[in-house]
Amino acid sequence: MSIDFLAALSKPLKGNQIEFRVSRKVRGGSFLLAYKDAGADMNRLDEAVGPLNWKREHVRDNHNCVVSIWDETKGQWVGKEDTGTESKTDAQKGLASDSFKRACFNWGIGRELYDYPDIYIKHADNDKIYPKSWVCYNEHDSAGNLTFLALKNDKGEVVFRWGERNE
Repeated sequence: MSIDFLAALSKPLKGNQIEFRVSRKVRGGSFLLAYKDAGADMNRLDEAVGPLNWKREHVRDNHNCVVSIWDETKGQWVGKEDTGTESKTDAQKGLASDSFKRACFNWGIGRELYDYPDIYIKHADNDKIYPKSWVCYNEHDSAGNLTFLALKNDKGEVVFRWGERNE
C-alpha cells in the first residue's frame, strides 16, 4: 500500500458529500450532527484505489463490516473492521450501512467530521427543519484541518458560520 492512496482516502470531504441531522433540539434551536453516507465512502474508495481493489464483507449477523483494500506489494487483502447500530427506519439495512461507514472511518474517510465544531441553528420551537436541504461549504488547510464551515438553508440564507473563509 502506498502513502498516496492513504492520503487520497483521508483527504477532507467536500461540502456536497456531507449531510446533517438534528442531534438535539433545545429551546429556540437545534444542534446538528455532520455525517457522511455510504455513497460518499464508496465513491472515495473507487477514486483512491479503484473499484476492483476494495471490498466489503458483513460478518457477525450483519453487525460488523470489514472493508478490505488490495495491497499489491504484499499480495493480500488488508482489512479494517467496525460495528454498527440499527436505524429506526430499516433495522437491517441501517445496521449494514452504519457498520460500513464506521469501517470506512477506520481507513480515514471523513474522519475530520469528528473535529467539526458544535453546529447550532436558531429557529422557532414549532419550525420544521430539513437538514438534507442545506448546502454546506467547507475549507481545510494543507494539513486537513477545518478552517471554515457554513450552512445555507433552502432559502439561501446562511444559518451557521464558523471560522475564516479563504478568498
